[in-house]
Amino acid sequence: MKKILNKLGILLMLIVLVSACQDDDKSFGSLDAPTNLSLTYEIVGVDADNPNGNGTGDVILKAKADNAMSYKFIFEDLSNTTVSGGQFTKKFTKNGINSYQVTVVAIGKGGVASSASFIVEDVFSNFSDLVTFGLLTNGSSKTWYWAAAVPGHLGVGPNNGDLDANRVPGYYAATPFEKEASADSNCLYDNELTFTADGDVLKYTLNNFGKTFFNASYAVEFGGAPGSDHCLNYNTGGEKIVTLGPSSSLVGSEFKTGTEMIFTDGGFMGYYINATSYDILSITPDRMVIRAVPGNDPALAWYFIYSSQPPVQGGGNEPEPDYTNLVFADEFDVDGAPNSANWGYNIGTGDNGWGNSESQYYTSRPENVIVQGGFLKIIAKAESYMGSSYTSARLVSENKFEFTYGKVEFRAKLPVGGGTWPALWMLGQNYQTNPWPACGEIDVMEHKGNQPNTIHSTLHFPGNFGGNGPTATTTASNVGGEFHTYRVVWSPTSITFSVDDQPAFHTVANNPGTPFNLDFFLIMNVAMGGTFGGTIAPGFSQSSMEVDYVRVYQ
Repeated sequence: MKKILNKLGILLMLIVLVSACQDDDKSFGSLDAPTNLSLTYEIVGVDADNPNGNGTGDVILKAKADNAMSYKFIFEDLSNTTVSGGQFTKKFTKNGINSYQVTVVAIGKGGVASSASFIVEDVFSNFSDLVTFGLLTNGSSKTWYWAAAVPGHLGVGPNNGDLDANRVPGYYAATPFEKEASADSNCLYDNELTFTADGDVLKYTLNNFGKTFFNASYAVEFGGAPGSDHCLNYNTGGEKIVTLGPSSSLVGSEFKTGTEMIFTDGGFMGYYINATSYDILSITPDRMVIRAVPGNDPALAWYFIYSSQPPVQGGGNEPEPDYTNLVFADEFDVDGAPNSANWGYNIGTGDNGWGNSESQYYTSRPENVIVQGGFLKIIAKAESYMGSSYTSARLVSENKFEFTYGKVEFRAKLPVGGGTWPALWMLGQNYQTNPWPACGEIDVMEHKGNQPNTIHSTLHFPGNFGGNGPTATTTASNVGGEFHTYRVVWSPTSITFSVDDQPAFHTVANNPGTPFNLDFFLIMNVAMGGTFGGTIAPGFSQSSMEVDYVRVYQ
């Protein structure tokens, strides 16, 4: 393990900043500049196979001086930090094996100080993210703005061990232009955040037009009233340096880019929460989603969404994604059992009619589910089987195909008969650890045989489930005799339902506070009776839902 002691390291300079005449200051007593300043360091991950560290670039710095009250570490990239105990872990991110100059200022009583510069030698970092660097700067300079028209552009949630839940702000998500409604917060959307490439150095300026929106925890410190957020006069201090490094955020790796931004000299991203590190959850040329932990409360995380376009009240400032890349398709062209690479089955009654008092027993028998003549057929039958009076099938893509966001199309012909309840829908993949309705449900199409040709589309999530889920209906002709395409377009900002090529008949806003920002899987089934299907016709014998194809685009 490498260490540099003051007597062994390279001492570049030693400056006694305050001397003499200090014995006369009666308020502090004797004011002696710190002496014997030294620096030792430990490169994290050093072992026989990794003599320069494990590639994270993390170095534990330990400063010590006589009569010192605190220590300020100043680095070559102009970033700095002050600590009371003399220990600080620095992440050096220049790719490869490099040495760095570190200046340490030891601060004593009354602010008297001594400083010295040292060399931290041969630190290995394998971090590089030229893609994010380019997206932030557009290759030269780029200005970002608050995506004020987007639900959840400002939000807060937990910062704990639940790496899936930490992806979204579960406690609060701002509505579009919410912070424009109050005089105390209407400075936020003026922010212009500019990232500039200066060679391989990333520079940043925040133009706040003289006012900054302060979180309530810090508003008093900067002259605001206690207990609420405030816009306050504040000079952001000009150009800062931003270092890109590996993400340290408590979010699953599949839900983030793996890169965070570390700002020097008090730089921040518009809303002041006393954070210097900002994790980039996602970034495209048009949109950036950020997560940051405030300096005073490590149990919380704040979420910010930015756009490449200035916010426009009433018009939105973020284009909807164009989902045209086919990522999943089953055309049902091979006769026999459904493709086991795409589909599994739910078997049985779910102990209680799957929670809806349904009457069928789901099987995987060919009598209930078969691919034939280019179509998947899910057949509901009146028969005594395993204690139930009806049988049917329920196919799921769980653990085979799961996805977040996209356009989903089911082309299907529906069963007929009172009590039939066909459904084409999706369920949050984390339902076992995050039980319904917390996992979320997207019902692309539901139909009641007792109400022919009326198509229902509904969402279910906390506070909006069962009979309270946001729902809408439309009509389609002869759904039991003709094929129709049932479609949902699911994006970070909305979930939109349509039938065939008709305009959308149901749109629900999505935001980071809902479950609809994680992976879902596909489900196709025909239920019988229950709370939605209603009374089963006495003469019902059998009927099937035929599916021509299932396609998912992203």
